[in-house]
Amino acid sequence: MTDALVSLDFEGEIIEWRGPAPFLFVRVPDEHAGEVRYAAREVSYGWGVVPARARVDGHVFTTALFPRGETYLLPVKVAVQRAAKVGLGDRVKVSLWIESR
Repeated sequence: MTDALVSLDFEGEIIEWRGPAPFLFVRVPDEHAGEVRYAAREVSYGWGVVPARARVDGHVFTTALFPRGETYLLPVKVAVQRAAKVGLGDRVKVSLWIESR
């Protein structure tokens, strides 16, 4: 991604969180939260929500990160869950890009 303010790769467990659908998320590791928070100053469109592109187990999609405590949650869309055959409790490989507007 050429215009990426932030480009991250990590692994995480799919968790459930009460909130907006699809209700399944991957927590951004604490060591990356500062990078996301810094990029959010430029690209956030309100309430701390950060537009992003992500790849979960090879499936790329657009989304928005939700602030949660000291870090962010990456929503895993239902279509991605189905395509990647993943669900609650599964560990996934994530690539995440926050791009300048």
